[in-house]
Amino acid sequence: MNACMRMGWVRHGLTAWNKAGKIQGTTDIPLSAVGEMQAQRLADRLLREKGLWNGVVSSDLKRAAKTGQILSDRLGIPFLTDPRLKERSFGQAEGTTEAERIERWGPDWRRRVPDQETDGSVRERGLAFVEQFTASHPGENWLVVTHGSFLAQMLQTLIADAGDGHIANLSLTVLERREDGWIPLLHNCTAHLRDDFHE
Repeated sequence: MNACMRMGWVRHGLTAWNKAGKIQGTTDIPLSAVGEMQAQRLADRLLREKGLWNGVVSSDLKRAAKTGQILSDRLGIPFLTDPRLKERSFGQAEGTTEAERIERWGPDWRRRVPDQETDGSVRERGLAFVEQFTASHPGENWLVVTHGSFLAQMLQTLIADAGDGHIANLSLTVLERREDGWIPLLHNCTAHLRDDFHE
């Protein structure tokens, strides 16, 4: 029987575009000061929980990489990047607000923006990452820092009944690899962002 592996999936911290309601995609927007503080709070939580994380692997976009670097530095564990973890390209929709997207493409804009990456493409590269990384790090536990749309697609692919709810900034979702697939241990948790969590 293969040793269990855990992946702690983390959505990057807040950016100025997140706050403004603009879709980012592959546009390389940096973390805001609030986003950096959120990453520190998750790092503090993980230190308090004293769980064993072997390293952090992140999307190479700035907002995810900075989040991952903060976690790596605070926990004293290795930091890697992998371009397969970057966000879906939203093409012409990048930099627009929801209202602007609805005005241009209608309420079904997610299906109508012509030059965005498809769900199938996102899932294909995400699964390629998961399978390769799992094979090369058996029995280890890794934090995986990525993006909202990408992460939603991966959770729907890896676990049954994942739903398609909003994935919060700096949320933590922990999956464990067992013989019958990936089992969710924690989903979209942001308890560490509450002020009373750190009192």
